[in-house]
Amino acid sequence: MLFNSYAFLLVFLPAALALHALVERFQPSWRLPLLLVLSILFYGYWDWRFIPLIILSIVINWAIATLFASTRRESLIVIAITANLFVLALFKYADFFAGLANMLPGVSIPMLSLALPLGISFFTFHHVMYLTDLRAGKTKPFDLVRYGLYIAFFPQVLAGPLVRWSEIMHQFDERPYQRSDAAERFARGIMLLIVGLAKKVLIGDQLAVNVNPVFAAAELGSVTVAQAWQGTLSFTFQIYFDFSGYTDMALGIALMFGVVLPQNFDTPYRALSLQDFWRRWHMTLSRFLRDYLYIALGGNRHGLALQLLALFATMTLGGLWHGAGMTFVAWGVAHGVGLGVCVLWRRAGLSMHPIIGWFLTFLFVVLTWVLFRAESFQGALNIYEGLLGLAPLGSGFKWRAIAWAAVFAMIGPTAWALVHKPQPHPLLAVALAVMFIVLLLKIGDSESYEFIYFQF
Repeated sequence: MLFNSYAFLLVFLPAALALHALVERFQPSWRLPLLLVLSILFYGYWDWRFIPLIILSIVINWAIATLFASTRRESLIVIAITANLFVLALFKYADFFAGLANMLPGVSIPMLSLALPLGISFFTFHHVMYLTDLRAGKTKPFDLVRYGLYIAFFPQVLAGPLVRWSEIMHQFDERPYQRSDAAERFARGIMLLIVGLAKKVLIGDQLAVNVNPVFAAAELGSVTVAQAWQGTLSFTFQIYFDFSGYTDMALGIALMFGVVLPQNFDTPYRALSLQDFWRRWHMTLSRFLRDYLYIALGGNRHGLALQLLALFATMTLGGLWHGAGMTFVAWGVAHGVGLGVCVLWRRAGLSMHPIIGWFLTFLFVVLTWVLFRAESFQGALNIYEGLLGLAPLGSGFKWRAIAWAAVFAMIGPTAWALVHKPQPHPLLAVALAVMFIVLLLKIGDSESYEFIYFQF
């Protein structure tokens, strides 16, 4: 179910909030089971065939965690994490690796063509985080309902943010509508929902109109200089407003149910270095890669060479996590190399003026988004030829939407900061109501795009 659909905004969400409020008021012990049932229904709305997968995933991992707690056999955790990664690989990467193998002479592996379960990359990482911390003695077993809700809580199950157990488990035991600030939290949740929806519908989807035709044309042949820059800059801001808009909606929806989720973006296009960019972009994925992959590979504890290798491997796997394609791998490799260069720069004791640092970082991020968005290396190459001026100049550069998006992305505050500034006022409530109606009309009036990160 899409956050930006009538089915969610006008039916599921109001019904879920009403049921949750009734249960929280009259039968609090039913609150968590209700949220879990709602989450499974939300997940299954897209394709009911995947309901057994997520239920089995929850039950089996919970059972293994419970068994580990009583036996302390570490092999159980190793088997569970391996099985989770195998399921992810089966659904997401089987055909990708089969295709690579088929490039070898004499090899012919049949394609499975399995449908990709929504959110599998995200709930697999949730399992891995919990099981790893359980093995390290940082957490404890939870009952099936709480564990199931940690994995499947519907505001974050499809595209994050990646939430650690320590950030959310204690909140499940609260009485959210009994808090003294319950009304304020609920109101700020609504504001986040509306701001996120506005970022998606009014900016992200409008930029998609500039992006999709250009990258489609690049797959068929060359594009002009104007088209290449229009498509690349538009995608740079489209993916930001699309993903951060989704995250704002997820945070707002969770807040309405009394749960605070971690933030995922902090004005990333203001970053002064590539390392700074990854502290601000998809922050929950960045810390997952750092804590559960980069450090596990050795981090910076075993010398410069191994640090660079760990960094390179982490970002390459991070690129592959985004999609089963060599262009995603190349995108990860580029960022791994870029971060390695940053490490060498710092080790050499060199400095850089902040403005130059910002410009080089932004340019690097923009150029590497081409690999992320293109469907093939040939398509990416055609875009790069246009960006470098090795194509006809062209005309009709659509700059207005890009300019507005750049202003909001560079200057504007984060949605989280924005909704925590204003004080309650009737005029603010009216303005938000009008905005919400306008957005609903806009959704019905124009083509509505899926969130980009739903495909991961």
